[in-house]
Amino acid sequence: MNQNAMKTNQNSLQNINVKLLAFDITSLTHTTIPSSPDPTTFYFRKGVRISRVEVAGIVVTRDLKPDKFIRFSIDDGTGCVQCIMWLNQMTSAYFSRRCPSDVRCIAQMANLFSSRVQLGEFVRVRGRVSGFRGLVQVTVDDVVAEVDPNSDVLHWLDCVNLARKRYDLLSCCK
Repeated sequence: MNQNAMKTNQNSLQNINVKLLAFDITSLTHTTIPSSPDPTTFYFRKGVRISRVEVAGIVVTRDLKPDKFIRFSIDDGTGCVQCIMWLNQMTSAYFSRRCPSDVRCIAQMANLFSSRVQLGEFVRVRGRVSGFRGLVQVTVDDVVAEVDPNSDVLHWLDCVNLARKRYDLLSCCK
């Protein structure tokens, strides 16, 4: 592995569910690489590339379009994070090449996750950082409804601790 490849790997949090607070997610910067037929956008936190996040908070908005998507916002006290979960697996061309039983399973899991998104519920969301109309959002992979009353505080402590002891160190090492 050459020196530049090692440096890139050390300063990247690609494909890791990075625990962040809402203010960190909404302050991510982005760069679009238009060289490919499908322009690719990369998101950065203090210069470190991030592709996946984990965020927790209270569901404050919810917009369900059955068999299409559920769009919702969660508030963790530092801001709101926009989230979208696709529910169109059975009709999407993206899934047409996959095994039908696998697609049914994915669609069932998406419907189960979407049922957990209820106004006022405290949820933990993991997914891919994406953008829509110039704003950062999370394209949701899974949703967990938290029942432990301490999970909010524990998530905050994890975010602060990881930012100080791990994520911020990556940005210093560039």
